[in-house]
Amino acid sequence: MKKIHHDCVGTCSASIDIVLDDDDRVVSAVFTGGCNGNLQGIGRLVQGMKREEVIARLQGVSCNGGPTSCPDQLARALSQKA
Repeated sequence: MKKIHHDCVGTCSASIDIVLDDDDRVVSAVFTGGCNGNLQGIGRLVQGMKREEVIARLQGVSCNGGPTSCPDQLARALSQKA
């Protein structure tokens, strides 16, 4: 198992804690702060997905025309080395 902690920048959520299995699939993605229901939904939707697929789907998503979003921050977190 690999664990990633990411401090979010430019979003309502403060941080994301991610667990990946040995096949680089998301076991869990838990956001701290932000829009609780939406972020729980994102966390559930990405469970079981490969890291690269999550990055490809969520990278570059913008919130209210800003340069990032909670989904984009998740993609950035997964782009880090675990």
